[in-house]
Amino acid sequence: MVTNRIRRFYSYLLLLLHICFLFILNPASSSTEDTAAAISRFREFLQINTSQPSPDYAKATNFLLSQAKSLSLESQTLEFVKSKPLVLLKWPGSNPQLPSILLNSHTDVVPSETNKWSYHPFSAHLDSHGKIFARGSQDMKCVGMQYLEAIRRLKASGFQPVRTVYLSFVPDEEIGGHDGAKKFAESDVFKNMNVGIVLDEGLASPTESYRAFYAERCPWWLVIKARGAPGHGAKLYDNSAMENLFKSIESVRRFRASQFDLVKAGLKAEGEVVSVNMAFLKAGTPSPNGFVMNLQPSEAEAGFDIRVPPTAEAESLERRITEEWAPASRNMTFEFKHRVSMLSKFGKPILTATDSSNPWWSLLEEAVRKANGKLGKPEIFPASTDARYFRELGLPAIGFSPMANTPLLLHDHNEFLHQDEYLKGIDIYESIIKSYASYVQHTRDEVLRDEL
Repeated sequence: MVTNRIRRFYSYLLLLLHICFLFILNPASSSTEDTAAAISRFREFLQINTSQPSPDYAKATNFLLSQAKSLSLESQTLEFVKSKPLVLLKWPGSNPQLPSILLNSHTDVVPSETNKWSYHPFSAHLDSHGKIFARGSQDMKCVGMQYLEAIRRLKASGFQPVRTVYLSFVPDEEIGGHDGAKKFAESDVFKNMNVGIVLDEGLASPTESYRAFYAERCPWWLVIKARGAPGHGAKLYDNSAMENLFKSIESVRRFRASQFDLVKAGLKAEGEVVSVNMAFLKAGTPSPNGFVMNLQPSEAEAGFDIRVPPTAEAESLERRITEEWAPASRNMTFEFKHRVSMLSKFGKPILTATDSSNPWWSLLEEAVRKANGKLGKPEIFPASTDARYFRELGLPAIGFSPMANTPLLLHDHNEFLHQDEYLKGIDIYESIIKSYASYVQHTRDEVLRDEL
């Protein structure tokens, strides 16, 4: 009798150990289901065609509002410009007096050449290797959904933020953000949010280290025009319009090469140099069959896309343009079709500190480490993002998209993100949001704001 009881006891014990062993080897089925659901929601968002110039903002808005409802987040839809909705979500903190956290992302994506993709850019095809192919998989629907999934996990764990957390899904970033983030940053709505830190998009990293950006290059779109006497196509003239423009183009080319050499040699990152690329060249006298070939034009012009880091000397570049690229002595003029200031409204370079003076940077580094991630050296973003509109206000803004071991494919054919990297990014944001939302110490900026 006693022997049977002992046998039954050991049988139950072995069964219990077996169940525990299986639990350790295989996460709970609910966890597997949660993972599958997270991937499914990401793919559903990717399948909404929000490509410029006719993004389906209505469908994207409905999807985001449904996600907000499932998470019990407060929501509102703002239209600073008609038919360009901005979805603003709110997770109230226990201390609303503290400056809030803004997690920004954009809903629009760039157009695609469908015939050059392996899978339709809005099919969100998941291949056998775990790659999710879709326009926006890297730029930047991944980040917007990772915000939401991280909050889903935090809420499920019972976490309560001390600081209020906002999520903004803005339109039109891919065409400048003037009707989206810019108007949002200038609005009374934003002012009343009392934002203390902004997170926005970054770039994929081909290495194991995540990339983070504290500033971005400012676009200067320059048009140089040359004038000269018209003449017969066979005659050699001094200072013809075309000859003078070619001299300028060659001067620009040499400067571009000198900057590019610094990048190639590894002395500077791409975002740390001034980039110059010719956007157009216009000259000649049109004819029914093309251009008049025996006539030298009296005018010629070229356009250049210049990107200037906030650490560069603007005055030096301006002198170069005036004295070398478009000197009046060669009958040349220039104008900026678009020029973004390198200074904030306080007259300081538009960048976010990445040292001990900025606790938000330290918190980011620590949160990434806690989630078993690695952060590379902080960089200047080589192009433009919506983060600039918040930095211009003097706010700290960090560009960060947690995509490691991933080729940089934004705006490229066959843009994809591996599902494992997407899920790991959720872990990273869960750690960051928890750290940011729990931070109660005043930063220097917050103390100054209180004093004002």
